[in-house]
Amino acid sequence: MARLLHLSDLHFGRTRPGLLQPLVDAAWALKPDVTLISGDLTQRAREWQFEAAANLIADLPQPVLTVPGNHDIPLDRPLSRFLRSFSAYKADISPDLEPMLDLPGVRIVSVNTAWPFAFEHGKVRARSLARAVQRLQEAPPGVLRVVMLHHPLVHPPGARKEPMPNGEAAARALSDAGADLVLSGHLHTWGAAADMLQEGRRAMLQVSAGTGLSTRLRGEDNDFNLIETLSQPPVHALRVTRYVAKTGGDGFAPGATADFVEGDTGWRPAD
Repeated sequence: MARLLHLSDLHFGRTRPGLLQPLVDAAWALKPDVTLISGDLTQRAREWQFEAAANLIADLPQPVLTVPGNHDIPLDRPLSRFLRSFSAYKADISPDLEPMLDLPGVRIVSVNTAWPFAFEHGKVRARSLARAVQRLQEAPPGVLRVVMLHHPLVHPPGARKEPMPNGEAAARALSDAGADLVLSGHLHTWGAAADMLQEGRRAMLQVSAGTGLSTRLRGEDNDFNLIETLSQPPVHALRVTRYVAKTGGDGFAPGATADFVEGDTGWRPAD
């Protein structure tokens, strides 16, 4: 069984300082096999913000995998934005923008959707998609295949942000390559759903985390996810639990829970 801790949208530079240690304490208490951070580690891609994010990463349960978000590009500094889009991220967080990790029964691949030619919405580059598809296809038989990126491939109804122009096409390609679970952030809202992208296509899970630390709550709570596999391969079942900051910032407590199982047509909510 595997336990995946999923954080997102930390936004160092606009954080709630009182939540920092409670987040670290909660992470260690859950004993994850890996910590995943799906982008927007910083608010304005300043060096001091990346350094603060790096300090948090060092305090979290290891290993930690991250991808950049749109806020991790210096959008307000045109020269750096276009010529050195990820220099600070690579220097302080990770030189690998699309890391991969194998755990017993799980393969995790990632896609960098941060795009310097847009302020908010991202893009799945053709080369990144091809790499992710290959990594999914080369995964050992029967493992859970997880994809992490910042921007959701498909927005839920009522989302207030602009979707990625090629998000649905990328979702279909990843589903066809065997992706089971897509982890994202960006919207600052929590969600967990099994999506069949079109009739006859295999359904995969799309799970979104809100913001773990930021003051930019947009009517939501600070939160993160724990994903637990509930069965051994090749049978797949998993649980997504949302952990929500308590009133006053005194730690995080479990909130909504969603269970899913894999069937003949892909993933669906458990009965």
